[in-house]
Amino acid sequence: MATLGASTISLIDAMRSTGAEGAADVAEVLNRLSPVYRNAMSVECNDGTRHKHKIRTGLPTNAWGRLYQGIPQSKSAFQMVADTTGFVEGRSSVDTRELEIAKNPALLRQQEADGQIESMKQTIETGIFYSDVTTTPEQFKGLFARYNTLATGSSPSPASANVIDGGGTGSNNCSIAILTWSDASAHLLYPQGTVGGIQRTDMGVQRVLDGNGNAYYVKEEVFRAHVGLAIKDWRYNARICNINATNRDAGTVDLYGLLRKAFYALQGVYQTALRTQDGKPNPSASAEGRTVIYMNRATLAALDALGTNGSANTALRLTTMELEGRMVMAYRNIPIEITDALLDTEAAVA
Repeated sequence: MATLGASTISLIDAMRSTGAEGAADVAEVLNRLSPVYRNAMSVECNDGTRHKHKIRTGLPTNAWGRLYQGIPQSKSAFQMVADTTGFVEGRSSVDTRELEIAKNPALLRQQEADGQIESMKQTIETGIFYSDVTTTPEQFKGLFARYNTLATGSSPSPASANVIDGGGTGSNNCSIAILTWSDASAHLLYPQGTVGGIQRTDMGVQRVLDGNGNAYYVKEEVFRAHVGLAIKDWRYNARICNINATNRDAGTVDLYGLLRKAFYALQGVYQTALRTQDGKPNPSASAEGRTVIYMNRATLAALDALGTNGSANTALRLTTMELEGRMVMAYRNIPIEITDALLDTEAAVA
């Protein structure tokens, strides 16, 4: 069985290593709900709420040598980058009188907590893909803010080489994201001296006011999550953008062709496949990290339909694989996770 958690530190591992068992319990719920947290690696910031790291921008040169002759010195070129974190907060309040008459007060509070965790998961997961500090400075720089220009555009960035154009225009487009989670490629962040994931704090009984200014009492819990994203090496990730949602649903978008282009754009792609061609665990799977394909459920349904219609090449069909006890679809032995955070209302990337 392919076990992602065996080679990379997950959020739950990080919580338990600090003795934060309560936080680890919430992290387990978060992992169950969130396909991003389920696979991601989390790293503590090294500068408060910021994380400073170096990105290699150039390789050293080398030369053929000859006896009795030296070779020129050279060094790598690096750029210092500081990624930031933001926080999301929610509050759960249950009337103490309702708790008094409830058959299971603890269950009632847990149901309220589950709703808060699910809501925060959706907010965080959307931010991981779409947040941009240039428009929302209280958040952090998400994935698509880094992969937001085409290589053929007017101002391409180095990461543009891994932005695949699906050909759509207008504002009814969607994206497929491919992320390699590791310390050397992509990882989530949490502030220095804290713990990652959603922190749940019982505030006890609180006096609050209703809409008419009349007081009553509630039992209150506060939920808070600090999160950021760091991309140390853009080559291990890719974005397929400009997938027209209408054409996708009609089956006229060559999703397999787009995935193939993204697959070969990835650095070290063969080392990141979790299984070999014969279905056995890949012993080199941890060489670069854990690579995961993210798409929304409509895109996965369209992709599956392309591979299972009567005229399809059977070699194009998706396969299934076991991932930490779950059965998931896979493309070229890379698992596919469904996330509803990926929207069908993206503006075209140029």
